Amino acid sequence: MTATSELPADGRLRPRRGGGWAAYLPTPTVQCHAANLAWLPGGDLACVWFGGTQEGVADISVHLSRLPAGSDTWLDPVVLSGDPTRSEQNPVLFSAPGGQVWLLYTAQVAGNQDTSEVRRRVSRDGGRSWEPPTVLFPAGGGRGVFVRQPPVVLASGRILVPVFNCVSVPGERWVGNEDTSSVWWSDDGGQTWTEAAVPGSLGCVHMGVVVRQDGSLWASFRSRWADWIWESTSTDDGTTWTEPTPTPLPNNNSSIQAVALGGGVLALVSNPTSAADATERRVSLYDEIDDEGIREVDGPQVAEPQIDPDRQTAFWGVPRAPLRLSLSPDDGRSWPVFLDLETGDGYCMSNNSRDGLNRELSYPSVLPGPDGDLHVAFTYHRRAIKHVHLPADLVAGLLAAAR
Repeated sequence: MTATSELPADGRLRPRRGGGWAAYLPTPTVQCHAANLAWLPGGDLACVWFGGTQEGVADISVHLSRLPAGSDTWLDPVVLSGDPTRSEQNPVLFSAPGGQVWLLYTAQVAGNQDTSEVRRRVSRDGGRSWEPPTVLFPAGGGRGVFVRQPPVVLASGRILVPVFNCVSVPGERWVGNEDTSSVWWSDDGGQTWTEAAVPGSLGCVHMGVVVRQDGSLWASFRSRWADWIWESTSTDDGTTWTEPTPTPLPNNNSSIQAVALGGGVLALVSNPTSAADATERRVSLYDEIDDEGIREVDGPQVAEPQIDPDRQTAFWGVPRAPLRLSLSPDDGRSWPVFLDLETGDGYCMSNNSRDGLNRELSYPSVLPGPDGDLHVAFTYHRRAIKHVHLPADLVAGLLAAAR
């Protein structure tokens, strides 16, 4: 296993075993996490993630790097957020109607996700410069709001932004036990928004929306219970949703992402593990943080949680590996073909990046290229963002097997 200190984090794409190319993006911070890929106007490939000392600390900010069209090397990142009082996380880039590029991200106080609001910055020159941030979806009513997956624009022009709601429980610190999902939709280009709650979505988060061939919507969810990837559908442009139900695909209470490749084929990247594969359990996502928001990173903060037998609780600590690409030929109804992009033990009983304790391969973003190729970016041990570029012939072979 390659030590993270030895990674060639120079952004250069190099041939990878199994075909295609891979690069470790230039990442100057101790911790890096939660990548998202997007195409920018003009053809550059962009990647955003959050970086800093450690998740939940106020020096966590959004970073953006770009791979210029025709180039084999990612550029040094620029920092796009800098609130000294909040941890700014889960960035998403979105090509909005009218030629705008939106950056959406979350801003929370320390490890308290129930304080999170969703902020937006707008670029009118293809991501070169950005307007000051504004609050798109505020916290309130006992819940914080988080984004993770890209917005979707429907044929009608409606914009859908899937979110998850981090709900406060009186007398308890947030640990994810009461989280639910919603979709915010706008029919006027993002000027006004209406929330559509997903019924029965307790424990279903990181909702991602895909448009099926028949125009209906299919959504996939990460599970706080670390059991399965869950799914829901909508037949009225996201105004209402069915209650989520489990798929046969395992989930480890870590992020997934799915995208349509055309012709009813979907690509999904995830960790195919669950609580059934775990030998240890963490109290929560976050290591200890003191009153000033400074994370204690001297070692794993692991203890036996107090579990109420009459209440389902979030499961943290399932290994976040391998990182798997799965393909569906029928709009997400079956997943007969898969390819493991990266393997390892996926240890994630601590988020400590300073001492290299975390070895997760997680939080994938998957994006089709213009020539039938496929791009994936993900967290590598929380010390780097790795980009894998699969060529069109390799993807075509997988698609042929899926069909």
